[in-house]
Amino acid sequence: MRDETEARWGAIFALWFAALCAAGQFAKVGVILPELGARWPGQGALLGLTVSVVGGMGIVFGTTAGLVVARAGARRLMIGALIAGGLISGVQALGLPFWAMLASRVVEGVAHLTVVVAGPVLIAGAAGPRHQAAAATLWSTYFGLAFTIVAIFGLPLVRAHGPEALWAVHGALTLVSAAVLAVVLPREVVLPAPPLRLGRLLADHLEIYRSPWLGAPAFGFIFYTLIFVAIVTVTPGLVPPESRGTTAALMPLLSILVSMSLGVQISRRLSAVLCAQLGFAGGAAAALLWAFATGPLAVLAACAMAASLGLSQGASFAAVPELNRSAEDRARASGALAQMGSLGNTLGTPILVTLIEAQGRGALTAFVLPVCLGGIAMHLWQANRRARAPR
Repeated sequence: MRDETEARWGAIFALWFAALCAAGQFAKVGVILPELGARWPGQGALLGLTVSVVGGMGIVFGTTAGLVVARAGARRLMIGALIAGGLISGVQALGLPFWAMLASRVVEGVAHLTVVVAGPVLIAGAAGPRHQAAAATLWSTYFGLAFTIVAIFGLPLVRAHGPEALWAVHGALTLVSAAVLAVVLPREVVLPAPPLRLGRLLADHLEIYRSPWLGAPAFGFIFYTLIFVAIVTVTPGLVPPESRGTTAALMPLLSILVSMSLGVQISRRLSAVLCAQLGFAGGAAAALLWAFATGPLAVLAACAMAASLGLSQGASFAAVPELNRSAEDRARASGALAQMGSLGNTLGTPILVTLIEAQGRGALTAFVLPVCLGGIAMHLWQANRRARAPR
């Protein structure tokens, strides 16, 4: 019989690849948005909806998805969502009018949400208690890495053969991912649960967000997502022009590297919650440095912000299995994490852009510093609640 502390790394990497395919649903449009503007001219702001509508599903249905996964089973929903996502990409590769593309992205948003909610449940089960922090940190790298891969390999493909070629490749890889998971993931036993009803649904949402165990990872994660996508998007435009390309490339890569190296080591010795707080503390210190930095020092401050927040990134995912032992509770906590993460990703960039337009580059410190301190305070408050009401 397999030791429960032994990690099934084949399944873990297969799940991580599935996460890359899910993040590719964002990247396959976001990275090539200028090319799509030429494909569908005259759409203006509506073109941006082809990206944001996918994340919008997480804002509206994130916690609901967690409740559905808890009832229906993470494995079957994960595989079904990947099949649906692969088929949708295949349809998009046929060449669609703009309105049909937008409609397909709504459906794609549901598939994406299902994967990012079911995945942490499955990866925690595959890792076993000893390796959960490392596996959750690996999972947390999927978003930034997918954008990097599409930028390096997908953009040249689009320029040579058009967007449909990229979408066809994405669809094929997503279907391969579904097939692999169908083989490597053991079948699950889903216990009977009461059906979802509107009144019960609202009560479940309140229960999740009131709980310092279920809701704590999500409430910490929103502070990270408010900052990270915003600074990676905006900060390269605030450094000297000759350093913009280097800064844009280094910020997401350093975040991933710190998360996978230092973050894993810290989470093995300290709690995931404390690791997240250390990341916010480093981000706050780098934001203060930015206020006085110019030239190369500004690049250093920007990279230090992204690198420090890499600790908070992985630790936020690792906190889900650390604070919640059952698969059902992990599914519900992961749904809340997806919901708060989608909300933060959606709000952070426009808030930062608005502040910079009004106050200049110093607004970056005014934005990042209080949000980082807020993330530390939120985790302290939730930890105090857990200490006063232990399970």
